[in-house]
Amino acid sequence: MVLPPELARVLTDYEAYWKAGDAAALARLFTDDGFVLPPGQPLVRGRAAIQKLYTGPGSPLSLRAFAYAMHGKVGYIIGGFSPERGTPDEGKFTLTLRKDKHGRWLIVSDMDNFNRRRP
Repeated sequence: MVLPPELARVLTDYEAYWKAGDAAALARLFTDDGFVLPPGQPLVRGRAAIQKLYTGPGSPLSLRAFAYAMHGKVGYIIGGFSPERGTPDEGKFTLTLRKDKHGRWLIVSDMDNFNRRRP
């Protein structure tokens, strides 16, 4: 699925920052009060907590969209993820988005899960 450029940017930036292990840049993709709902863990809220959650070495990540919508200042992307482009998805995600006062789409919530139970 081809996303509008402003939503595609959210995914490409997420991939790049994840690969680089740049937790601060990842956290800046979120609203100030954004949420991450990681599988099997408590929710995390706020940029500082998100940065702490994502601190660590980078790793390959490929995101692809299955569906999206934008209406006014809110939107979403539903998709799948894998370690490399062209490999089977290892899991799914939803990103809830909100457009900021500068017209940039930011992540309000990020929830993902794996297709198989992880040990």
